[in-house]
Amino acid sequence: MTAIACLRILLTAAETAGASVPPPQVQAAADLYLKHRWKAPRRYGVVAPLAFVLADSKSEQLNPEEMQALAIELETSLFPGRKSGQVCLMTFEGDENAVLQFASLSQGELAGLMAGRGYSGAPGHVQVITAEEIRAVPSAPTAPGAEPAPAKAAAKPAPTPVRPIAAAAPAKTAAPLTTGWNAVYHLPSETLVAALLGHKADLDRPRPDDDSALLARDLTGLNDAQFGFPTVKDGDGALYLPLSFWNLTTPASQEAYKRRLSRFPLDLQPRLGASIYDTPREPSMGLLQQIRGFLQGSFAHIDLCISDPNFPVNTLPGDIASSISLELRDDNDAERIKAIALFASRQSIYRGKGVRQAVLGVRSAKELDACRAAGLRFAAGPAVSGLLDRPPILGAAPSQDLPLKAA
Repeated sequence: MTAIACLRILLTAAETAGASVPPPQVQAAADLYLKHRWKAPRRYGVVAPLAFVLADSKSEQLNPEEMQALAIELETSLFPGRKSGQVCLMTFEGDENAVLQFASLSQGELAGLMAGRGYSGAPGHVQVITAEEIRAVPSAPTAPGAEPAPAKAAAKPAPTPVRPIAAAAPAKTAAPLTTGWNAVYHLPSETLVAALLGHKADLDRPRPDDDSALLARDLTGLNDAQFGFPTVKDGDGALYLPLSFWNLTTPASQEAYKRRLSRFPLDLQPRLGASIYDTPREPSMGLLQQIRGFLQGSFAHIDLCISDPNFPVNTLPGDIASSISLELRDDNDAERIKAIALFASRQSIYRGKGVRQAVLGVRSAKELDACRAAGLRFAAGPAVSGLLDRPPILGAAPSQDLPLKAA
């Protein structure tokens, strides 16, 4: 089934900043974003001023977090340095005729929807999306102080529950978390020393490679991490959160990360680590310095995740990262063991730089033993633990009890 939606842009700058941006400028910015991010086989087109129709033949429902990334990017590019609340997106999902009807709404009617007056058009799923929140809109208008008529309410399908991205407390969650925690194992002492946030979707399909999808995924992880923080016991173990290398180099994506990180407990900062995945084999020193400068206020540890065991660590300044982790590729067993050995053969260089080594994605006892025999000290993956509902309790964990199946 193809997901079809109308994306409407409501400018609220007149109320919040005293001046509005010309609609053609906003439309051009949104069109440029969609051109680069809404890639084939997905399709989009302009159907009215500040109105786009989006189609995705591989999905039944559009990802609201991806639309939120658009809201953040538009705000950052159109209103640099101003407070959030300048741009509000609205999405409508329904059949083709209903989508086109929604595209014809005026800016005033959209403002009414944002104010909570409901939508009286054809049945569909309406959402208000800003840089700060995602919320569903009632499908029928409700008069102030009045309850909606039962018959009318019954005639409209209830909107699909959506987890509010900007929720400040677990009680606002409308859907189960899509993430969990991987235990990080210290082989010499046979103890759990850290936890790495993981995504349940990775258990049955490859990680996406589109930047916008990765940003939405990272934002979900940062949001979900807050639900795990209250369960964390006192101690020194690090909590690593995955972030995309390339999104960390984009101002709009940095702004999105910053909004999430600003909600984290300050007293946990000494234990937080950034796990930067998709780090290229020869990253630009300028980009690495930029990433480090952006992250160091929120994270005490920076880990570069690499896929090449022969990564040229000797060219890196010693203060760029506290650790480098090899993510094992989905190769055959022999190639994975060979990669572990090659990575371990460069231990003297890593030690000279003061950079720790770790191996991620370890999936068998044989691979875990290969890490141990090669002198590598840290490992994580299915051989250590499944995806746990909460960060594991740090402490003794004999190797014969691995993999851990519960928190």
